[in-house]
Amino acid sequence: MAPKHTKIKFPLWQYLNQPLFSPDTKLVLNPQRFALIWHLQLLERCWTRECDAKGPQQH
Repeated sequence: MAPKHTKIKFPLWQYLNQPLFSPDTKLVLNPQRFALIWHLQLLERCWTRECDAKGPQQH
């Protein structure tokens, strides 16, 4: 049985596959900074997905 809460480890594959010459995105060479940014973006994606799943909110 899988554990309910799993810790997300360092996103090595995403770090190594950063676009090098893309004007839209900025290359982050510091692994700690990259991990922080990646985790924040993951949280934002999860937050958006959860809000979208709930549908329109009644005020």
